[in-house]
Amino acid sequence: MSVVVQEPGIVEATPTPSKGGVLWKTIRERKSAALGAFILLVLVLGAVLAPWIAPYGLHEQVGPPFGAPSWSHPFGLDDGGIDMLTLLLWATRISIVVGLAATFVAMVIGGTVGVAAGYFGGVTDGVLMRITDFFLVIPDVPLMIVVAAIWGPSLFHIIIVIGILLWTSTARVIRAQVLSVRQRVYVKRARALGAGHLRIVGRHVLPQIAPLLIANTVLTIAVAIFDETALAFLGLGDPSRISLGKMIENAFQRAAISAGAWWAIVLPGIVIVLLILGCTLMGQALEDTLNPRLRVAHIGARTFRLRPLVGRGAEAL
Repeated sequence: MSVVVQEPGIVEATPTPSKGGVLWKTIRERKSAALGAFILLVLVLGAVLAPWIAPYGLHEQVGPPFGAPSWSHPFGLDDGGIDMLTLLLWATRISIVVGLAATFVAMVIGGTVGVAAGYFGGVTDGVLMRITDFFLVIPDVPLMIVVAAIWGPSLFHIIIVIGILLWTSTARVIRAQVLSVRQRVYVKRARALGAGHLRIVGRHVLPQIAPLLIANTVLTIAVAIFDETALAFLGLGDPSRISLGKMIENAFQRAAISAGAWWAIVLPGIVIVLLILGCTLMGQALEDTLNPRLRVAHIGARTFRLRPLVGRGAEAL
């Protein structure tokens, strides 16, 4: 509940909107969030309903290699004569699954490290942050290439590799927020009353950092999808699963551009761009809405003015 003071001595309580209400309000009030939500909704629905709405079988050859777009195949055919629309639906499904799973791994590791470092501080903070700095300075994509090449091409390996390399930024952001939360009066009061660490973290710390973690999760999904595409394009993806990056790799190896089959490369690239764009728009909008400190950082020329000096009126400006 939030408190609004209308007149001296009169206090009115207004309900605080829930997280779902905040999400719906963000989508209604911000055009960028509405656009991002619409893009993600269309792509996710297409991926989820792929087994039922795909016009052909995933491995069904329905025409010549690199068949041009037509009424029967509006997006053309790939190098094996398979319908591109069918491939895009199934490939988007795999890319979204990898992005969500890798992001979950990254959020669990990063959130745990950030909360532990920020809450306990001292030696724990120093050790965990030095480990975070070590992973932070390592280039992500080259290390992913090396680890994926050593472990072998597998969808599970790709998820683990991406997840264990994307947690560093989350850990630092969460740590900074926890450092602020643990100094608040209600946390100190709970500690003085004998509350344990798990109770304080679960009841007081996690609810405060949850909005920031949600926004960071949406942004991390975009990075995870991009990393999966890069690894699949370099030949380190699962050869038995078709993803958007795998589609681009197959078209590139079969010389699609030389054959004039631009749709085999351009269309998967457009879907990747839309996925990343939708996650970025939604993540930034949620971050601005759920983190008030970001909103006060944007100062407009029309809204900025100096406060009057103490003891003087507006004529002192």
